[in-house]
Amino acid sequence: MPTHPTRPGTPRGIVLAMLLLVYIFNFLDRQILSILAQSVKADLKLDDGQLGLLGGFAFALLYSTLAIPLAMLADRTSRSWVITVSLGVWSTFTALCGTAHSFTTMFLFRLGVGVGEAGGVAPSYALIADAYPAERRSRALSIYSLGIPLGSAGGALLGGYIAHAVEWRTAFLVVGVLGLLIAVPFKWIVRDPPRAAPTSDAVPWARVFVILAAKPSFWLLAFGAAAGSMCGYGIAFWLPSLMLRSFQLNIAQVGQFFGGLLLTGGVAGILLGGWLGDRLGQRDRKWYALAPAISYVVGLPLFVAGVLAHSWQAAFLLFLVPQALVYVWLGPVITAVQHLVPPQMRATASASFLLINNLLGLGVGPWLIGLLSKQLAPTYGAADGLRYAIAAGLGLYLVAGILTALASRTLARDWAD
Repeated sequence: MPTHPTRPGTPRGIVLAMLLLVYIFNFLDRQILSILAQSVKADLKLDDGQLGLLGGFAFALLYSTLAIPLAMLADRTSRSWVITVSLGVWSTFTALCGTAHSFTTMFLFRLGVGVGEAGGVAPSYALIADAYPAERRSRALSIYSLGIPLGSAGGALLGGYIAHAVEWRTAFLVVGVLGLLIAVPFKWIVRDPPRAAPTSDAVPWARVFVILAAKPSFWLLAFGAAAGSMCGYGIAFWLPSLMLRSFQLNIAQVGQFFGGLLLTGGVAGILLGGWLGDRLGQRDRKWYALAPAISYVVGLPLFVAGVLAHSWQAAFLLFLVPQALVYVWLGPVITAVQHLVPPQMRATASASFLLINNLLGLGVGPWLIGLLSKQLAPTYGAADGLRYAIAAGLGLYLVAGILTALASRTLARDWAD
């Protein structure tokens, strides 16, 4: 494996840092709508069902499906070029969200954000897997995955501050322009490393999928992660609205609440998952799936208690531990998926995994909670209707725990050395 994945003199740690920076913007642009949701809802005259569609399905539809052809393009050409162009596209559409004046235009712009972000994650996974040896790969992927809480927290803090000081449209414009500004330095620094197989040996998606489909571990990990992501993305989108409705906080205070929760619990959980994956997984590969399974199940009751809490202080304390535990899966599971296929198939395999994870998790999770909240609101009111909708959705963490635990039984057999 190469120690310098880009131009001579550029350490791979710098490259990992640049990939992390892009991933931060990936989630900042993706999740900023959650902190701005109530302002957008009031201005565009939306209901919770429409808001849930904007937060999940509008983004996930093309984000999930286009990830596979873009990953195949990255496997055949330049992964860094695919990431750079994708960054430019999603940042442009994020800025355009600030110009939306109806549900339809906002839906179309969110589709555009999804189109751009479809080319960001799977090629990044493959770049990291090419650059880091197996015994350090889970930690490297966990560091990259810090973009999820850091970007989500940045969207909450920056979006909440700008919306409180100016308006929600300005928040979209600012974060979109910032993303465009890092595209050029990213491409200048990040170059593709030498690969274990030449790009001419890239394998068609159908053949990659046939290999994955024959391995029970792939299906169990993909649907287990998807069940967890339905809860995770649903909570990430609707928790700021719950804080606004239940505790009468202003949008800047909600940004601080949500941002603080992600920066503490989220970061700790991802780093813990990477450490557990490398330490336990090197001894027995089942731990790449079993550690996330245990974390999902242990975190569930604390999450339910936090959602039902009657003060924001109690909710924050109750959310801290489960917020960390439900992020543990990222490093170990992503590492395991990378090892279900040979190296030249990694980006395509990751995209196949992400298709299932994001189409169900991101596409269905926020919409399902929003739809359930809409149905419960006439009986319980807007605040408690949303509270009970989130609590009901949390049961999917138990499903995630069961499926990933089952994956631990077949993972060693399905591993591709």
